[in-house]
Amino acid sequence: AAGRCGEASRGGQGDAAGGTCRMSEPLDWDRDGRHWPHRDASRFVTSGGIRWHVQVMGCEPGTAPILLLLHGTGASTHSWRGVMPALADRYTLVAPDLPGHAFTGRLPDAQMTLPGMATVILGLIATLDITPDVIIGHSAGAAIALTMARERDRFADTPIIGLNAALTPLPWPATQVFPAMARLLALNPLVPKVFSGVSRLAGDTAGFIQRSTSSRIDREGARCYATLLGNSRHARGALAMMANWDLDTLDHALPDIGNPVLLVHARGDNAIPLSGVEDAARKLPHAQLEVLPALGHLAHEERPEDIAELIAAFLGAHGVEGIG
Repeated sequence: AAGRCGEASRGGQGDAAGGTCRMSEPLDWDRDGRHWPHRDASRFVTSGGIRWHVQVMGCEPGTAPILLLLHGTGASTHSWRGVMPALADRYTLVAPDLPGHAFTGRLPDAQMTLPGMATVILGLIATLDITPDVIIGHSAGAAIALTMARERDRFADTPIIGLNAALTPLPWPATQVFPAMARLLALNPLVPKVFSGVSRLAGDTAGFIQRSTSSRIDREGARCYATLLGNSRHARGALAMMANWDLDTLDHALPDIGNPVLLVHARGDNAIPLSGVEDAARKLPHAQLEVLPALGHLAHEERPEDIAELIAAFLGAHGVEGIG
């Protein structure tokens, strides 16, 4: 029988022998998502020419504020597995898999830009017939959230929350080298397969996550990441997103974003420097920065209850009261 997050083998890796996570095929919901976190909250919606996996949890839409949750590059809805239940008694929570990630279909690589991602998510919420009262993004998801906030006619005063937010461009020459490298990797059809194959054979997803993010996540999270990293289609989606990411335009636009913004950053995050988040907080006119000790880039997966309380307190201070 398959284990959690579509895996049957030990050590949190895909079952190469049984084929529960076939590397070169798209992830299959009936196979790979059979034990996905909060599967009963999942639905599939077609919008913008792609099929989206979306999870909706909590209060009935229309009875409570709607929180839109956007995961970071290489992750999926599973990264909200702890945060969503902690807020579900007060809010309506909507979390999609981003295009090219997990169980959502792909966009053309040329559309995997920051504005392109924001545009298709705006289309998705229109298809779902919802208007988020709050947008919460982790890492690259925070950049998408702030890009959406630039739609002044829709989100002029919408609170934005960025968790370990990736908002500031890397210093030159890194800003030139890494996107170019990611673009080359994405364009070579063999590279995502090699990348995902290495992830599958390494046998230590939790260790890989800890080394790359400084976060210690639970076994369920490690198994989900193993399923994702072991699939070359997901790896290609993450690489395409990295290859087309341009934060310079957003960085220059930060002073014009008047939304109330909460930035929550973990001091132990070795993926996103605290200095860059502090710089973004200074540029945003109405930003509040909370720095957490002893956590890593996936702080919301390590301490979801604490993150949920920070979210609720910030929203309450800005007039977005949950029910109950």
